[in-house]
Amino acid sequence: MGAEPITKVGTPMRRHTWTLLALLLPLAMPAGAQNGTQWKEGQNYFLIDPAQPTNVPAGKVEVTEVFSYACPACNQFYPIADRLRESLPANAQMDYVSAAFNSAEDWPVFQRAYYAAKALGVAEKTHDAMFNAVWKTGELAVADESTGRLKDPLPTIDDVAKFYHRVAGVSTAQFLATANSFTVNLNMRRADSYIMSALVDETPTIVVNGKYRLTVPSAGGYDQAIELVKYLVAKESK
Repeated sequence: MGAEPITKVGTPMRRHTWTLLALLLPLAMPAGAQNGTQWKEGQNYFLIDPAQPTNVPAGKVEVTEVFSYACPACNQFYPIADRLRESLPANAQMDYVSAAFNSAEDWPVFQRAYYAAKALGVAEKTHDAMFNAVWKTGELAVADESTGRLKDPLPTIDDVAKFYHRVAGVSTAQFLATANSFTVNLNMRRADSYIMSALVDETPTIVVNGKYRLTVPSAGGYDQAIELVKYLVAKESK
């Protein structure tokens, strides 16, 4: 970071620190959305035009979370994302797109880590553990817990490789080789393109079948976000 000013973690390059707002919104949400019968396009969810291509088999509905391990709101959301995935109908399939648009808080490193883990087949096994390493144990923390200020230096991909060796048994050499491979670089570029095309400007954001975008604030809360996703999945299943 050199001579750059020290920044408190959570300072947004995009709007991604909405956790407190999400807790308050259910109180102010319109009654129709509260009971799940009158979700409004342009208010609770947003049409993506043109729709983005999906990566699921024919007949399946894709549910995508755009996230970052270094995003504090995503850390609050990941248990909810687990609940969402478990509550989806059989014809829906959940996946993840890792964002890198907040370089000041190390997001590109965590994006590279996710796509390396995915290429190695360990992303699902390590997904929640990565959040814990950043926000609970501090093994890969981007901020000093006592001050809330960004660490200097921030975690590197070498630090992340040690985590995957410990948790998933992947050798650090293999992880680093994969992390710097053509495939991972390509997937990172694809993720950036997807995020831009879907007009995602905060995390976490949920995209349903490449057509609809929503956030916890737009839905009105965590439980409402789950119900709204299921409503949109049903809409796409017809």
